[in-house]
Amino acid sequence: MKTILISIALGFLLNPCFAKTPEEIGLEISEEVVRKDTGWLDSQSELKMILRNRSGDESIRQLRMNNLEVNSDGDKSLTIFDSPADVKGTAFLSYTHALVPDDQWLFLPALKRVKRISSSNKSGPFLGSEFAFEDLNSFEIPKYKYKYLKDEALDGIDCFVVELYPQ
Repeated sequence: MKTILISIALGFLLNPCFAKTPEEIGLEISEEVVRKDTGWLDSQSELKMILRNRSGDESIRQLRMNNLEVNSDGDKSLTIFDSPADVKGTAFLSYTHALVPDDQWLFLPALKRVKRISSSNKSGPFLGSEFAFEDLNSFEIPKYKYKYLKDEALDGIDCFVVELYPQ
């Protein structure tokens, strides 16, 4: 009888279905998201950014983005503004890193100089938009802690709700 109870107890403890914490589940979900987004190597996009003020006036900006996937570190991206004239030629270069602060630079053609974006300024607005400089980086697992909250359907699609906390 003792042998059976010990076998059942060991089987229960070594079972891979043993309960995981919400933090472990959140990390696993995030790691799977990154795995599914790996292998694209590079991309080029042409975008239109529409900025609206409180009175509804619009400002349209045309831009190009070039991205390079880097396996051993974070991704690299270059964004170049083509219009309107007041931002034409402005370029934003970003080197995302997994474990150290990201490197970001902004070329301002009117001043003919490159400005390095410091870590303390990354939450500031990106060229008058609601984006911050930190929003334009690639997603890196080590930068956050994770917590699975629940399953939820969005427009009929089953989703996981995971909270991310910056490290």
